[in-house]
Amino acid sequence: MVEEEIDGKMQLNQPAGHLESGESLIDAVIRETQEETAWQFKPTALVGIYRWQHPVNNNTYMRFCFTGNAIQFDPEQTLDDDIHQAFWLNQKQMMRRQAEFRSPLVLDCFNDYLAGHRYPLDLLRN
Repeated sequence: MVEEEIDGKMQLNQPAGHLESGESLIDAVIRETQEETAWQFKPTALVGIYRWQHPVNNNTYMRFCFTGNAIQFDPEQTLDDDIHQAFWLNQKQMMRRQAEFRSPLVLDCFNDYLAGHRYPLDLLRN
């Protein structure tokens, strides 16, 4: 999980971000996880694809949730500016902190992961 500041408020989220020009979705998840957590990440499966419309600004968000392996941590790396810290939570800790989630997508992804949803990465094409 990452704790990030959004509009002056601390919120919890999974590492997330945007595609850069010419970047594949897999490359983006690897890069964003590294930038926001300092962990080298190797995705192994897609957990799900989610759509959510923000109730205030009406922006629509698409989230692709992945599972994989945390390979190596870089303690010298500076995290993205809006990220205050990255940390691990177990299921009980996640449930206690739901009020801090940035969006309902955080819990949707977590529940689908716990339910065993896994789709092959080759489902995603460039």
